[in-house]
Amino acid sequence: MYRMFASVSQKQLIVALKKSCTQTKYFNTWQRCSFSSQKEPPSLGVKQESVTSFPPLTEPIPNLPKAIYSTAKEEHQTTQITVLPNGLKVASENRFGQFCTIGVLIDSGPRYEVAYPNGISHFLEKLAFGSTNTYSSKDEIMLALEKHGAICDCQASRDTFIYAASAQRRGLDLVTQVLGDVVLRPQITDEEVQIAKQTVQFELESLHTRPEQEPILMDMIHAAAYKSNTLGLPKICPEKNIEKIDRKTLHTYLKYHYIPSRMVVAGVGVEHEDLVHVVNKYFVDQKPIWEEQTDLILPNNENNVDGSTAQYTGGYVSEECNVPIYAGPSGLPELSHVVIGLEGCSHHDSDFVAMCVLNMMMGGGGSFSAGGPGKGMYTRLYTNVLNRYHWLYSATAYNHAYADTGLFCIHASCTPPHVKEMVEVIVQEMVAMSNGVTDNELARAKKQLQSMLLMNLEQRPVAFEDIGRQVLATGSRKRSEYFIQAIEGISKDDINRVTRRLLKSPPCMAARGEVKTIPSLSDVQSGLVDAQGRLPGSRSRLSLFR
Repeated sequence: MYRMFASVSQKQLIVALKKSCTQTKYFNTWQRCSFSSQKEPPSLGVKQESVTSFPPLTEPIPNLPKAIYSTAKEEHQTTQITVLPNGLKVASENRFGQFCTIGVLIDSGPRYEVAYPNGISHFLEKLAFGSTNTYSSKDEIMLALEKHGAICDCQASRDTFIYAASAQRRGLDLVTQVLGDVVLRPQITDEEVQIAKQTVQFELESLHTRPEQEPILMDMIHAAAYKSNTLGLPKICPEKNIEKIDRKTLHTYLKYHYIPSRMVVAGVGVEHEDLVHVVNKYFVDQKPIWEEQTDLILPNNENNVDGSTAQYTGGYVSEECNVPIYAGPSGLPELSHVVIGLEGCSHHDSDFVAMCVLNMMMGGGGSFSAGGPGKGMYTRLYTNVLNRYHWLYSATAYNHAYADTGLFCIHASCTPPHVKEMVEVIVQEMVAMSNGVTDNELARAKKQLQSMLLMNLEQRPVAFEDIGRQVLATGSRKRSEYFIQAIEGISKDDINRVTRRLLKSPPCMAARGEVKTIPSLSDVQSGLVDAQGRLPGSRSRLSLFR
């Protein structure tokens, strides 16, 4: 609407409104309407005696000049990739604007910590942007970045570690210097390690008091799905390991995992040649701290990077407790949480896009989520679960995809007396994923996934992460057009196929809270192979009000 009126002056609009108001005979009762704050209706710049009626919203306003639309097209952007002689990849995409986002993505994370105390990545998150060979403290780094309006962040996932900063384009050299220092030349002093230990300890204590339990439950369901291997290793540092992690352990881990062949430096909003130049300057010409100070490395330690493939096992992990711990004073309801998962697919798999569409079709959220069409309120976990059972507080589907495997799961929470019924409902929805998929339902899920993809990629930091993750995983980048077409090509048969694939795998389950009455894993597995999704001994139909 805004674009249609862009070429129409205010005077022309008023004249057109005057003509249309006097020529049409709609809304004749307008002058008889009463207003709480005024006796006469607003004139909208038109003399009161000429306002007799308003045109309907279903018809265009007459007598308007023909709208002139813009024909300008955005320049096609391409992702440029350069592989340096030492194996370090540099990827960038130039965009118009005053600011840029630059970062380092590393093939690192909890899945590689099998030979180390679990929790290394958790500690490195807390130690990020600390003292380096060039900067004596985090405050000094923040002051340097502030001169270019920069903000920085560090995030660890199970298989990727990201250091990133957004700043004005003229700050490219300084930002790259900071990133090179924090990645390859961190001091990680004993004082900083001690502060990180206190921070991690506080975070562990606060996690148990929060009503949202996703961080803990995601660790638990991965531990159940990949028992004692790769992706099953915890992302959150176990309390028993806090005192085991010291300066030398951290530097030893960095030496073998933060190497050029496992890294990508990505940028959005920068010239590719300029980025390659500064990366050579700060990531290649300057040596890492562990090469200059060999005493930082643990003795008799060989390159022990875990290169094993994730092994999906299935299994059950539970913790009997109160969630949250201090529910009384806070006024929050005490809930029981259950996650049921099945083996999914990797992001290299041909079924990856179909699995994403299925995840969008299942959707879900909390019982008090705001929004309407387009925000998930018509997904299956809303219409079939949250809108039917008043004792369910949340039900959400997740699709985790990694380089060699994947995990598709549903997380639900309810009041403790209904744990058994909640598991039955989730199992029935998993079995029914391929049943009765309508054209409208599939089209809605595909359009929602496409719109989320395009809207997210409008944000510069998201585009940076997309470039970096794709180049790190595959050495190249597929643009959004490729995925839009792939999503559009998904059919009902594809949804049925990936659903059958999911249901063939043994289930995994994680439970936290008051979960004494939860069905056994063998009962859940029996329910997943039943045509109706019924667990042994369950009723044929659940009551909506029990």
